[in-house]
Amino acid sequence: MAVSFTRYGRLYYLDPGDRTYKVGDKVLVPTNAGPEVAECVWAPQYTSEDIEGLPVCAGPAGEEHLSRDESNKRRRAEARSVSKRLIKRHSLPMKVVGVDYLDKDNVYTVYFSAPHRVDFRALVRDLARNLRARVELRQIGPRDEARLQGGIGPCGRDLCCATFLKDFEPVSVRMAKDQDLPVNPLRIAGACGRLMCCLKYEHPLYQEFRATAPRTGTTVETPEGPGTVVGHNVPSDSVVVRLNDGGRRCSCSRASVCGPRKAYDSTYGNGGEPG
Repeated sequence: MAVSFTRYGRLYYLDPGDRTYKVGDKVLVPTNAGPEVAECVWAPQYTSEDIEGLPVCAGPAGEEHLSRDESNKRRRAEARSVSKRLIKRHSLPMKVVGVDYLDKDNVYTVYFSAPHRVDFRALVRDLARNLRARVELRQIGPRDEARLQGGIGPCGRDLCCATFLKDFEPVSVRMAKDQDLPVNPLRIAGACGRLMCCLKYEHPLYQEFRATAPRTGTTVETPEGPGTVVGHNVPSDSVVVRLNDGGRRCSCSRASVCGPRKAYDSTYGNGGEPG
C-alpha cells in the first residue's frame, strides 16, 4: 500500500500487514519519532515482485492520534507564521520552505532557502523564545525546496521529486542535446529552476540508439531503395531516409538499414537461425 503525509505529497510504501485498508483511510506509519498519521493513497494490492524490507503499517489511526495530528498541524502553521514575521524583523534574506515539529521532544525544525550563507543565531534565539521550544534551522537547495513545496511540472503531473523520487541524480545539458531537445532554460528547467530530473529517464535509450543506428548523412540501403539518412526517430526506433530516386523521404526501422544487422541476417537468415 502507499500513503502520504500531506495531500498530493510524496508517496511512502508500507506492508499493510493482516488488515485491509481503502483509499482515504487514516493509518499509522512507524517513524523514528513514533507512529505518525498518514492517508492511504493506494489500497493494498498484490505485486508480482518479492518486495522485502517495507515497514509494517501500525494500524488505523484512532481519535487520539487524529487529535494529536491536528494539534501538530496547528503548531507547524503557527511556527511558520512566527518565523516569517521574525525573519522580516531581522531583515534576513531567507524564505521559509517548511516546518517540522516533534511534540515528543518539543523541537521545531525550520527549513529555509537563501542565496548564500546566513547568520541566523539571533533569529534562533527569538524563535525559541516565541515558540517556547527548541528550534533548529536548516538551509536547503532549490531541488529540496521544490520537493517540500510540491507543484505541477511542465508535463501536467505532480513533480517527480515530490511524489516518488528518493534521490537526486546528476542531470546535464548533454542529456538534452542527445535527445534533440532545445537547449532553452525555459524548456528544459523544472519548477526548481534546475534541469528537469526526467531528462535522465530516457537518456540510456537514446545512447543505445545512437551507438547502433547509422549517423545523419550516411548512405544506406532501404526496402524502398538507396538513400541518405537525414534524421532519427528514437521513440519509434526508426530513421528518416531521403531516397536517391526523386528525393522522397521515408521512415525505416533501424534494423532494416543497420549494416551489422543486415550482415547477420544475410549469414544466418531472417529467422536468426544458422542455415
